[in-house]
Amino acid sequence: MKKFFGINIFALFWRACPLYMLAAFLVTANSYADNQEPAIVVISFPSTSENTISRSTLRAIFGMRLSKWPADAQVKVFVMKDDAPEHGAFSKNILQVFPHQLRLAWDRQVFSGQGQYPEQVASSQEMLSKIASTPGAVGYIKTSEVTNNVRILQIR
Repeated sequence: MKKFFGINIFALFWRACPLYMLAAFLVTANSYADNQEPAIVVISFPSTSENTISRSTLRAIFGMRLSKWPADAQVKVFVMKDDAPEHGAFSKNILQVFPHQLRLAWDRQVFSGQGQYPEQVASSQEMLSKIASTPGAVGYIKTSEVTNNVRILQIR
């Protein structure tokens, strides 16, 4: 066996290798778990006539470019704060845009005088309350927090 300064290099390697592999696994698994985004659904006022909605229509509504539902009812958009995990998951997974792109679209509408910002809510409970009590309302929430007071819109 090769010895370096009196240390058996081969034995040292085989003892340390499993520890390095375990540490690498734990770091990777932990960072993967931290990056998991919550499962999000789009919700609307319970008596909204829509059951399904296309992704492009949803993008237009949340981009504040479409102010009426297909059945001609006025749309009221509710969103969570930009740094909320639900907002990031909704933007990326449902709308398939980055949250900063959505913010830029809102800024463009407001600063050009052609639109306004969506109403921002501070919590899931406030989102549920606003959607359940506002005709034409649309928003999003974690799947696990949905109640019977709102309608889930299927995306086609």
